[in-house]
Amino acid sequence: MRSYEYYKPQTMQEAVGLMDRLEDAKFIAGGTDVMVLLRQKKLALKNLISLRNIGDLVYIDKKDGLKIGSATTHTEIVKDEFIKRFYSALNDATTHLGSRQIRNVATVGGNICNAAPSADTACPLLVLDAKVIIVGQKGEREVDIDDFFLGPNKIALERGEIVKGFHMPQFGDNTGSAYIKHTRRQAMDLPMIGIGARITIKIGKSEVRCRDALCTIDTISNVLARLQDEELEIEDARIAMGVVAPRPIRAKQAEAALKGKVVSEKLFREIGEIAATEAQPRDSIRGEAWYRKEMVKVLVRRALMRSIDRVIRPDDTIYPERLW
Repeated sequence: MRSYEYYKPQTMQEAVGLMDRLEDAKFIAGGTDVMVLLRQKKLALKNLISLRNIGDLVYIDKKDGLKIGSATTHTEIVKDEFIKRFYSALNDATTHLGSRQIRNVATVGGNICNAAPSADTACPLLVLDAKVIIVGQKGEREVDIDDFFLGPNKIALERGEIVKGFHMPQFGDNTGSAYIKHTRRQAMDLPMIGIGARITIKIGKSEVRCRDALCTIDTISNVLARLQDEELEIEDARIAMGVVAPRPIRAKQAEAALKGKVVSEKLFREIGEIAATEAQPRDSIRGEAWYRKEMVKVLVRRALMRSIDRVIRPDDTIYPERLW
């Protein structure tokens, strides 16, 4: 492995200054991706600038929504009960990201800044309407997460800029979210496809009957029929897809088709079809394009159902065990 100089700045200003004056340099946080690329000789650098000693990049702030520092590890996110309850999609993604050892050092900022279509935290941040807070020589600026991804391994960062953190708005008790990672095996695998969803609903009739419907072991079709009878209106929705395009994307046509509608099996099947038309997957060693499109139809429906389940049964996370 090629040798390099390793710098450990204590502040963001110091880190930005180092990047400005050093040639062939890269910021590094957890290093779970960069160090692998260096060992494989797919990346050659003269200088590495570590962000691990910068305390201002590590925080979880729950005032007026959720704010997470870019150097916050996935383990810290997994352990936070507030995130698990109100920003469930992010908890889903970080819980199943790599091994425990990886989660202990890997950071949410590193996962996003790699800009890989398979980045697990990308879909949750998209459906949670995250803003990316960026710091550089010119000061601080804010970018919508949907505008931050430019393409494979391409992000809206100028040279010397650092992602400080991610800010998400506050959601009410009638909003739930979920992320589903579809893989060949359950542990330590990149997603063949990833689907995130967030839904805000208004219950027209009985919340008790909605809960009863979700607490049965009935088929999904029958559960949706019972929910339709209770007139669950969808006030707002987000759907995000990973590994179906050159970058993580939102299924905006499917989102628009959900708003103002009453939950039903027919609606969710139509939404899955619409989302599949927005996907642009390709064949790869982990899965063929046709299969990914078919799984979009299935997983969009499951992610929406899991999101609804988290609104109606926020404290019931074990029984009954369902595919969604």
